Amino acid sequence: MSKGYVHIYTGNGKGKTTAAFGLAVRAACSGKKVYIGQFVKDMKYNETKIEKYLPLITVEQLGRGCFIDKQPAHEDKSAAEEALNKCAEILKQGKYQLVILDEINIAIYYGLLDVQSVIEVIQQRDNDVEVVLTGRYVPESLIAIADVVTEMKEIKHYYYQGVLAREGIEH
Repeated sequence: MSKGYVHIYTGNGKGKTTAAFGLAVRAACSGKKVYIGQFVKDMKYNETKIEKYLPLITVEQLGRGCFIDKQPAHEDKSAAEEALNKCAEILKQGKYQLVILDEINIAIYYGLLDVQSVIEVIQQRDNDVEVVLTGRYVPESLIAIADVVTEMKEIKHYYYQGVLAREGIEH
């Protein structure tokens, strides 16, 4: 890689984390090291088992759990700030060729992180590191610095008909 690009996967449709993990698989299968820092999430979803099958991928859950239906606590903000500091070091080191900041846009949206701090972290990364940011509600200022922005748009989903996620297919 000669330049690491900035990707954003956003929108109200499903598939943002899935797309990021797909890119992680592609990178690992070409011999590149991948770090996935999951902001907000703390539950061991099936995708976190990827490390078992692809040792070039590291997944860390850096959040305190889902608070979408309630206000985040002070501890959520502290955890997000610690996570951003950790990811900043990882991005600077250049040890990983691909770094995924999963659900970081949600952390910004809920006021756990300042968007300008996230932009600075991205801009201060090692030049060869590719970075992916996922989550709904991406701020325009992040879109402005990105090289690739993909919006997942929900057209139809069985969830709204009362069907729950299927084990092994969805989170």
